[in-house]
Amino acid sequence: MSAPASPDSDYDGVTAFAGIGALAREFDGFIVDQWGILHDGTRAYPGAIDCLEQLRRAGKHVVVLSNSGRREADNVRLMSAMGFDERLFDRCVSAGEDARTAIERRTHPFHARLGRRYYAFTRDDNVSLVDGLALERVARVDDADFLIVIGIDSPRLGVADYEPLLAAGATRHLPMICANPDIVRVSPGGLVAAPGALAQRYERLGGEVFYHGKPYPAIYESCLEALARCPRDRVVTVGDSIEHDVLGAARVGLSSAFVAGGIHVTDLETAWGDLPPPAAWRRFLRGAIARPDYLVPAFVW
Repeated sequence: MSAPASPDSDYDGVTAFAGIGALAREFDGFIVDQWGILHDGTRAYPGAIDCLEQLRRAGKHVVVLSNSGRREADNVRLMSAMGFDERLFDRCVSAGEDARTAIERRTHPFHARLGRRYYAFTRDDNVSLVDGLALERVARVDDADFLIVIGIDSPRLGVADYEPLLAAGATRHLPMICANPDIVRVSPGGLVAAPGALAQRYERLGGEVFYHGKPYPAIYESCLEALARCPRDRVVTVGDSIEHDVLGAARVGLSSAFVAGGIHVTDLETAWGDLPPPAAWRRFLRGAIARPDYLVPAFVW
């Protein structure tokens, strides 16, 4: 492996920093992705907890924004188990919580016509996201009024294993709620399929999907509400997905910092903790759907 690139290398106009500490000089509010930035689902990344502690000591405000299909309290418990104290962030906003609120309130026309019987795609058969709502879970797609994607049982199952269920729903023109639009997620064994991959396949089969979470604007309003003390131009998003974190920030007019050591690490020809070679970055950026303002190797101070 070649020597790590330095922050003053040519990154095609994107400002590269060695860590988050440099961003803290420019911003007061941080909207930080969870999986792939803070942890891999089982353990915190080196330096991540320290980085949050440094932000707190600097008087900064942090919202953890996750496309997780879990509720906010569940995400907080997950992070606490990996050593992330609740005092290190102001809120943990999740796509799952956003989806639950929309199903409960039914103010959007899509949600207003969902019906009450649902078929759920889950991981570990967990449907706690919709517990307590006036809904009925059914065991067959043929008995459902709508579908909800809460999780995917990857890596044990792949998208192809769900094809018969997805095809049955598309044939019946059932609306689908996607409570986690991530296409892939980081795991200790590498990248595996995430719930959004099921929703994308459903759309290709002709199904109609309503996505909650990044990169869709509504969820950012929840984050900005939690960061109300921070001027909008002093808020930055931090994430490892061009399609979700960077595009989502661009859609709502927020600055974004892209973390190289996440889901695109192979495309960038780098390793966790290193900035990518400038040439690899420029190639990557040419095919990117959105352009970040900043580039950092990892969520480290």
